[in-house]
This record gives sequence, structure tokens and C-alpha cells, in this order.
Amino acid sequence: MANRPEHKTVSNNGVSATRVSNHSTPSNNTLTRSNDTRHHLYYGQDKISYEVIRKDKARKLRIKVYPDQRVVVSVPMQVTDEFIYQSVQKRVRWIWQHLQDFAKQKTDVLPKRYVSGEPQFYLGRRYVLKVLVDPEQAANVKLIRGKLTVTLTHSSNAADDTSGSDRAAKVKALLDAWYQTKARIVFAERLAAVLPQADWVHSSPTFKILSMKKQWGSCSAQGNLVLNPHLVKAPKECIDYVILHELCHIKEHNHSERFWRLLSQVMPHWKAVKTELDSLAELYLNE
Repeated sequence: MANRPEHKTVSNNGVSATRVSNHSTPSNNTLTRSNDTRHHLYYGQDKISYEVIRKDKARKLRIKVYPDQRVVVSVPMQVTDEFIYQSVQKRVRWIWQHLQDFAKQKTDVLPKRYVSGEPQFYLGRRYVLKVLVDPEQAANVKLIRGKLTVTLTHSSNAADDTSGSDRAAKVKALLDAWYQTKARIVFAERLAAVLPQADWVHSSPTFKILSMKKQWGSCSAQGNLVLNPHLVKAPKECIDYVILHELCHIKEHNHSERFWRLLSQVMPHWKAVKTELDSLAELYLNE
């Protein structure tokens, strides 16, 4: 199953059930019935809309909050609208807070322009991007004294002009290739480091690098891993979490209780690590 970077999740088995103050009650105290999957309630004056998805294989109610302000409630088929509404109402403060956090992230993270002075990340550290044009050097990327330095080769040929959007595209292409190379090396090292904890895996699985907008990684039915090169921007512990998450899927193919128990065995503090990774996703995936 995919390991997604882009949402906050809570389930009905008691993950931080925050007390909800009285002003979270809907002003009209009525429940929107589900001929339609869209519903809503209020937190103070803020209207929170949520979508209900009924799944045959779902074993419990699960709430996900996404950066695009979507709130999705997945439930077993037999669960009543009343139970769903009560469950969402109990967690409305948690939902509202994450909607606020995601909204703030979007205002704080500006689109990349690939110019000197912008931040870049590698293994959890922030580096300042420095773009140089040097006719004596081949185009390259290097970590030099706390800066991620991209060197472009100047050309007088108009087709190869290194100004404006063309220059930004060249810088981005060089950075993407650099991150891909580093990711392949680092992921191989971290896979080898954590593999002994996954004693149900009898041989080192293969992995490939694939840039993704909504996933840190995935695991095929055959046990092959796919990892997002942007993950190499995160601290090593976050990389270990994603790899262990996917290795657990080799034994448990969905997010069952058995899966979460297995993950907790190999990384007891995985929730804290996941929270750190989720909080930085907008920065790491910003292109």
C-alpha cells in the first residue's frame, strides 16, 4: 500500500480524542443525510465539509485531512449516518486544527524559482541554493560550505541562453538529477541498515526511484519497493520510517491492525517520525 505524505489521519480507536468545546455543535443541530456523500458541521463560525466513503473491507472509521482542505471519512458499509456524525463531531477540533495548519503551510511555501538564495534540503538539513555561470566548468551540482551550488555553462547561443525561465529549467534539471543520484545511494544504505529488523523478509528487496506528488513510497504484491527521490531531503530517521512501512507491507498487505502492530514492533516511535515527515512534506515536495 502507498505511504502517503499528504494527509493527517485519525481513527476511531482512540488516537488523541480531544475534548470538543460546546461551540463545536452545528448551529442548526441537523444531520445531512447520505443519499449524497457530502456532509458538514460547524466549529464556531467555521463550516467544515466532509466526504463519507463506505468501504466493504473497512474495519473502523478513519478520518483523513488533506492539504487541499478535503476531509474524508472512510467507514464500514454498515455504519449509520448518526454514528459517523457523532464521531466526526468528537474530533472536530482535531480536524479544524489540521485544516488551519495545512492552510498556513500553503501560504508559507512559495513556488520555487530556482535562483540563488532559495532553500534546498538534503537529509534533513536546509541549504542555500547558489547558482553560478562558469564557462570553464561543466554543468554540475555540489554541496560546498553549507551551500548547494549549481554551476551552469554559459553559451552565447540564443537557443542555450541561461537567463529567465530557460535558466530556471536548467537549474531544476540539474538538481533533479542530483537528488535522484543521492537518493539511490542513500536509500540503498538505509534499506541495508533497517532490513535486519524485518526478519520476515528473507532477501533484500529491489527498489526503484520514482518522483511522486502524493506518495513517499509503495510496495508491490511481489515485494518490490518504489521510493520517492524527494524523500532524500528528509532526515534519515524519516527515510527509515518509510522503508520500514513498505517492508511491513510485504507481510501485511493492507493497513490492518496487524500491520500497525508490526510497524510498532520495528519502530515503536513511528507516529512521531511520521508527524515530522508530514509537517515538512510541503517543503520537500515543493517544485
